[in-house]
Amino acid sequence: MMVRMSAPRLLIISFSPLRSDARILKQIALFKDRYEITTCGYGDAPDGVASHIEIPANLKEWDYDRIAVILRAYRRAYWTNPVIAHLRPRFAGRSFDVVLANDIDTAGLALSLQSVHGVHLDLHEYHPRTKEELLRWRIFVGPFMRWLVRHFATQADSVSTVAGHIADEYRREFGLHASVVTNAAPFSDFEPGAVGNPIRLVHSGAAQHGRFIELTLDAMGMLAGNATLDLYLTQNKGPYYESLRRRVDSMPNVALHAPVPYAELSRTLNDYDVGVYVLPPINFNFAWSLPNKFFDFVQARLGLVIGPSPEMAAIVRAEGIGVVTENFTAEALAAALDALTPEGVADYKRASALAARKLSAEEQVKEWARAIDALVGSRKAT
Repeated sequence: MMVRMSAPRLLIISFSPLRSDARILKQIALFKDRYEITTCGYGDAPDGVASHIEIPANLKEWDYDRIAVILRAYRRAYWTNPVIAHLRPRFAGRSFDVVLANDIDTAGLALSLQSVHGVHLDLHEYHPRTKEELLRWRIFVGPFMRWLVRHFATQADSVSTVAGHIADEYRREFGLHASVVTNAAPFSDFEPGAVGNPIRLVHSGAAQHGRFIELTLDAMGMLAGNATLDLYLTQNKGPYYESLRRRVDSMPNVALHAPVPYAELSRTLNDYDVGVYVLPPINFNFAWSLPNKFFDFVQARLGLVIGPSPEMAAIVRAEGIGVVTENFTAEALAAALDALTPEGVADYKRASALAARKLSAEEQVKEWARAIDALVGSRKAT
C-alpha cells in the first residue's frame, strides 16, 4: 500500500494585516499547494492556510521600549516588544519544517522557534535607513535597526529583498547575500484599452504623509492640457488624507475614489491610460524604490509616467513602457504629462502588454520557491 507523505509545515510570519498584504498573499499562493501553511499576523486567517495565529489589534509591532532603545539596551528592547512578548508563549510546543519570516522585526522571533530546516528571511526594504531624513530616527532608531540586522538577519539561512541596489547595500554593509524578489503583481490577462480623450491618469497607493501625493496634485493644477487624474487611496483616514480630499474637492480634473480590494485592482486600473508616480528620494528606500504600484500599472496594461528613481526608470526605459520625468518636481511632472500624446500612450500601453509576463509575480516568486525548497531539501533534522 502506498503511503502518502505529509506536506512540509511552513510558517509564514509578518507583523502586518495579512489579508491585505500583497507580498504575503503572493507567498501563500506560491506555497499553499505543496506546504501545510501556518500564518502569523494581524487580522483573520488568509485563504488557503491550514492554521493561523492572530496578533491582537491592540498590540503594535513598532511599540519598542523607548528608554531601552535610547540606552542601546537592544536585546531588552526587542524581546519586550508587546507583539513578540505575546507571541513567544503561543509558539511554545509547536515546531515547523521551515519558516518564512517577513521584515526585520520578525527575525529574532523566527530564529527562536523550533524549525527543522531553518529560516528564510524576506527583508523587504533596507531597514537601517528607513526614515533617515529624520534626525531623531538616525540617532536612536537607525542604530537599533543595524543591531537587528547584525544579530538576527545574519543568522538566517537565506535572505531576500525587494530590489537590486538594496541587496547590494545589505551585502556591502553586513555581508548578506540577498536574492531579489520584486513587488511584482500577479499576471493579469488583459488587453490594453483604447486611449481616452482626455487621457485618463491614475494613481493607487497608501495615503501616507511623506508619499508626496500632493506633488501630483500640484502638477495637475499646472497642466496646460485636459488630462484627468483618478486616485485610489488606501489608509483613507486621518489628517493627511483629509488634506488631500479637501484639495481634490476643488480640482475639476481630479477625482478621489474608495480603495478597491487588491484582487480587483488590476481590472480597475485597466480602465485608465497612464499610471503616475513621483517619489522624491528623501531617504535610501525612496531613492531605490520599486513599489507594488509600478507593477500594478504594468499588469493593468497602462503607460507609466514616473520620476527618475533609478530602479523604476531602468525598467521603463528598457521596456519602452512610459516616460521618466526630468526631476522630482511638480513642474517636471506637469511638463511630462502635457507632452503625452494619444499615439505615444497607445505605444506605451502595448509595450506594457508585451512586458507583463516577464514582470509578473509568477516569474519573481520563483526565487522564494527555490530558497524554501532548498532549505527543506538539503538539511536534515538533528
